[in-house]
Amino acid sequence: MAVNEIFNNQIFNKETTITLGRLFNSNTPVRHIVIDNFLEDQIAQDIYKHFPSLSAMKTHYKGLNENKSEDSNFAHLNNCFTVLHNALSSELFLNWITECTGIRDCTFINDRLGYGLHQGGNNSFLDIHIDYNIHPIKNLYRKLNLILFFNPVWEANWGGHLELWDSEVKNCIQSIAPLFNRCVIFECSDISYHGYSRIMVPEQITRKSYYQYYFIPVAPDIKYHDTIFKTRPKESTIKKVVTPLKEFAKNTAKRILLKAGMKRFLK
Repeated sequence: MAVNEIFNNQIFNKETTITLGRLFNSNTPVRHIVIDNFLEDQIAQDIYKHFPSLSAMKTHYKGLNENKSEDSNFAHLNNCFTVLHNALSSELFLNWITECTGIRDCTFINDRLGYGLHQGGNNSFLDIHIDYNIHPIKNLYRKLNLILFFNPVWEANWGGHLELWDSEVKNCIQSIAPLFNRCVIFECSDISYHGYSRIMVPEQITRKSYYQYYFIPVAPDIKYHDTIFKTRPKESTIKKVVTPLKEFAKNTAKRILLKAGMKRFLK
């Protein structure tokens, strides 16, 4: 299947690309765009049909600041996931990303820090955070996040909207429902705070998404940090105290490992 057959071809229309570029650059403080019907419908349906079960996901995170599962080993999944990843890594798509965002020299990385699947069942959540900024192995700067949702049924009262917050994590500036075949692309920075609140869903429902990150060369003045979680204004006092202490300890330890050349522990 040709790369351009994976996507809704309307997104590559010159006028559409210009419009999306204007939206991306006008949405501040976190530059972003939301695109519905992003993939050709049959491709999107295939991804949903073959999405692994929650229990089959390779990695499960359950801690103070997150409760979700992740998998990037597409070798054991249906080929439709590899087809999607290849399309999102193609020259056609990289050129389109540049046209839409104005961000040049974007590339991708083929490991779990570069792409994969996320999924969460009832009580899943991901606290507000900024992502790691430099890939510890490739030494490239993470500049764009792309998220594709695969949830044919999603009710507003279930929660789980992708939230973008202001630079001080005091106000949610955008709440984006994780609707089927909806794509969100946003710029990564030291103020691109995002996450999703705890979801309450029926037993058979999960929040499914595909993620892919795009990287650019690292500027010499940028120093590595791992994910940094922040608490929402209405979180408990205990969580507001424990979270920054945990994040400080984690980031200090990872910087020491990186400086010591022990990169394999940061994969």
